[in-house]
Amino acid sequence: MEIITEWGTVFIVLGVIFGAYMAWGIGANDVANAMGTPVGSGAITVKQAIIIAAIFEFAGAFIAGGQVTKTIRKGIIDPSTITGNPEFLVYGMLAALLAAAIWLMVASTRGWPVSTTHTIIGAIVGFAMVGIGMDAVNWGKIGNIVASWLVSPLVGGTIALLLMISIRKLILDTEEPFEKAKLWGPVYVFLVGWIVGLVTLFKGLKHLKLELTGLQSVVAATVIGLVLAFIGKLLISRVKVDKEAEKEYHYASVEKVFVPLMIFTAAAMAFAHGSNDVANAIGPLAAVVSIVQSGGEVVQKAGLPLWILALGGVGIVVGLATMGYKVMETIGTKITELTPTRGYCATLAAATTVVLASKTGLPVSTTQIAVGAVMGVGLARGVGAIDLRVVGGIILSWFVTLPAGGILAALIFFLLKGMFG
Repeated sequence: MEIITEWGTVFIVLGVIFGAYMAWGIGANDVANAMGTPVGSGAITVKQAIIIAAIFEFAGAFIAGGQVTKTIRKGIIDPSTITGNPEFLVYGMLAALLAAAIWLMVASTRGWPVSTTHTIIGAIVGFAMVGIGMDAVNWGKIGNIVASWLVSPLVGGTIALLLMISIRKLILDTEEPFEKAKLWGPVYVFLVGWIVGLVTLFKGLKHLKLELTGLQSVVAATVIGLVLAFIGKLLISRVKVDKEAEKEYHYASVEKVFVPLMIFTAAAMAFAHGSNDVANAIGPLAAVVSIVQSGGEVVQKAGLPLWILALGGVGIVVGLATMGYKVMETIGTKITELTPTRGYCATLAAATTVVLASKTGLPVSTTQIAVGAVMGVGLARGVGAIDLRVVGGIILSWFVTLPAGGILAALIFFLLKGMFG
C-alpha cells in the first residue's frame, strides 16, 4: 500500500504515456484492418480513411463505448491472490500496456495485421505467470482464444463468400448489371445499417440509460437500416454509366455504384470498432488509475473516465495517420485484388461476424475476421486469386502474438518491480 501512496502520481503518468502508445498501436494496426478494404478497393483514399476513422471511431467510443470496462481482460487472470500487494497489479498492467504497444509497433512496421485483443491478453498472461503464479491464469480462456484463430477467419470468410455469390447472382451475371446494381444497392446499404445497429445495440448502451430487449434492438436496427437505405438510394441515383471505363472493364459502372456503399461500410466499421475495442484496449490504464485513486483496492471492474476515452481516440487517429498505411496495404492489396463490390462484401462480412460473436460469446478477433473475409472474397474467384505466401506470413504473426506479448510483459514487469519495489 505504501508504494501506491508514494508513487501513485508516477504510476498514473506512466499509465497515460503507455496508454497513449498502446492507442497509437491500435490505430496503426487494428483500425487499419477496418480501413484496408475500402482503401484497397479504391473506394476511398488514405486521407479520407483517416477523416472517416477520426469521426466515427470517436463517435463509437463515446456513444457506445460504455463507461465501465473489465480491467482484468475477460477474466483471463484472477487477481484475488495479490490483494495484499496491489502494486503488483499496477506493475502488471503497466507492463501489459507497454509490451502490447511495442509488439503492435513491430507488427505494424512489418505490415502484419495482428489482434490487439490477443496482444494485450498475451501480455497480461505473461505478467500473471511471473508476478502472481501459473494458477492465476484461466487456461480455459486461452484455449478458446487459440480455437478462435481458426473460427474467426472461417466465419468471416464464409459470410464474405456468400455475399459475393449473391452479388454475382443478383447483379453481375444479369443482362443489365448496372440497372440491377442500382436496384439492389439500397438493399445492401440497409444490410450495413442493420448489422452495425445490431452490433451497437447488442453490446448495450447502459451508460446512456438505454437497455433494450432483443426484439427492441432488432426493430431499432431495422429503422437505422431503412434510414441509411434511403440516403444510399439518393446517392446511388446520381451514379451514371461510364462508357469509357466500361471499354477496359465490363463492370466499371457497377463498381461505381458500390463506391457510396463502401463509404457507408467504412464509417460503419469504424463506429463498430470504436464501440467494441477502444474502451477495452485502454482498460489496463483504467485499472491503474482505479487502484491508485482507491489507495490500493483491487477490483474486477473500474470506471472509465471520459479523458481516458479521449486519450484512446486521439492515439488511435494519430496511429492510423502515421503508420496505418502499411497494414492497410497488406489487407487491401496484398492478399487478393479488391474492387468496391469485393471490398463491400469483405467489410460487411466482418461486421456481421462481430454481431454473431457478440451474441454467441465466441472469442473472436476483428483482425482475423477481416483477413478471413478478404480471403473469402478472393476464393469467390478461385484459390489462384489469393496470395498464399502473404496469408502464411499473416497466420504466422498470429501465432507469435500471444508469446511475444507475454515474454515482453514478463521482462517489463520485473524491470518495474525492481525500480519501485
